[in-house]
This record gives sequence, C-alpha cells and structure tokens, in this order.
Amino acid sequence: MKEKQLARLLVSGPPLLFLIVFFVAPSLIMILTSFRFPGEFGGLAPVIPPSDQAIGEYGFTSDAYQFFFSDFIYTEIFLKSFAVAFGTTLICLILAYPLAVLIARSRKHLRNLMVLLVILPFASNFLIRIYAWMIILGPESALSHFVNTLLGAFGIAPVTLLFSPFAVLVGMVYVHLPFMVLPLYTNLEKHDPSLLDAAQDLGANAWQRFWRVTWPLSLPGVFSGSALVFIPVLGMFAVPDILGGTGDILIGNLIKDQFLGTRDWPFGSALSIMLTLAVLSVAGLTTWFARSATGQRAI
Repeated sequence: MKEKQLARLLVSGPPLLFLIVFFVAPSLIMILTSFRFPGEFGGLAPVIPPSDQAIGEYGFTSDAYQFFFSDFIYTEIFLKSFAVAFGTTLICLILAYPLAVLIARSRKHLRNLMVLLVILPFASNFLIRIYAWMIILGPESALSHFVNTLLGAFGIAPVTLLFSPFAVLVGMVYVHLPFMVLPLYTNLEKHDPSLLDAAQDLGANAWQRFWRVTWPLSLPGVFSGSALVFIPVLGMFAVPDILGGTGDILIGNLIKDQFLGTRDWPFGSALSIMLTLAVLSVAGLTTWFARSATGQRAI
C-alpha cells in the first residue's frame, strides 16, 4: 500500500508542484495585487504605511474593479477581443479542416512531409514572421497594388491593408493556424475508412458521408483546435501592436500598457483576473457543449 502511495506521489507530485508554483501562486499574487493601491511612481503602494509617512493610500481596495465596471469602454474592448478571437478561430477552422483531411488521407511519406511543412514556421522567430507581414501588407507591396487596382476597377477608393483590423486578423490566423491543423489531423488520422465505405454502400453521397460520419467523429479535434486558437488569441498583444492601428487595441494590449506604460499594476491585475474568468467561463461552456454534442452523436 505504501509502495502504491509512493509511486502515485512520484508520478503526480512533480506536475502538481509545477501547477502550484507556476499557476496557483502567480494567480494568488495577481488577485492580491488587484486589491492594492498603485504606487505614486508606479508599482504598488505599501500595505502598511511607513512610520514617517502616514499620508497617502495604503492597504487594500476594490477601486480597480470599480473603475473597470464604471466605464463601458473596457467592456467594449473585451467584446472586440472576443470577436477577433471568434473570427480567428472560425477562419482557422475553415482553412485547417480541408488541409487536415488532405494530410490524413495522403500516403505516409507525403503525410510526414506535410506535417513538417505545417510546423516549419515555428523554426523561425515569431516577431520576424510578423514583421514579414508588414512588408507583405505594406502600401508599396505587390499585394496592396493588386488589391487597390482591383478595387479601382469597380470605382472603390484605395484601402490601406497595413495597420487595420484586416491586418490584425490575417496575422492572428497566420500565427495560430498550425494549432488548428495538428489536433484535427491527429483526430482524422484515427478514423476507420471502412465506416465511409459502409456509408457509401448504404447509398450515402459524398456530402452525407462527410456530415454523418466524418464530421461527428472529428468533433473532439474541432473543439481541441478551437480551444488552442481561441484562448491564446484573447491575450495576444504583439500582433495588434505591430500590424494594428491605434483603434485596434485588444485586451492583451490594454493589460500590457497598464503594466509597462501607465504602470498601474492593480488595474492591470484586475484586467488579467477578469480575462482569466472570461476564458475559464468560455472553456467551461465549450467543454459542456463538446460533451453534449459528442454524446448526442454517439447515441
């Protein structure tokens, strides 16, 4: 009995310790920070005032949360961030699903090559890849000239691709597309081809075989890939900073500015906590919906 407990402790102990040190402890620090007063020159004010300086704001307060709920602009930024995350996830799903099907149904040597090509962008630096899109979407790029020439043929005024919501969406999709392809491919590779043959023998056409067989079986991969795309996009700040304009600030940019710009750590912590709660709520709803959907399909 003791040997089983020791073996269980050796297996589950390191991951549990890792979660406590790198997730639970930082989360508790952020929660406590969100109820502190900001320092006079940034950072945090002391909890207990120094003996030689009794004037000022010390201790704990809920001002950061009151400030968040008192202005609708922060709710608007949250909603915009969710809209960008949802749009990115949807576009990644539309682009990744056919590619994942193609990879899963290819021969083994081609399959390995295509998987390598999917993950190959990770071999280069993230910022270098984003700055490359500045060149691609720049006003003097071939793409911009082509788009504006095409729009001019229809009597539409020229548009700026860079520093726009379009550029932010393109950058988000480009960065997170592999995170949608890989879970879908892993799921689709395990499908039994005999199920499609059986459906075809029963008179199902190509669309019916996909909708009644392939799609239900691929739902776990769809939900996994959607979570891997949706959640990181919510907190992304580098892509909007580089490719977006002044009106394309998302919640990740706002949190970064609170810590590094205005140095209002309590409000930045409060924003981080609100974002964490929103992500956990979405993850919970998605898990419940995934279980319901897959359970109904199984029945």
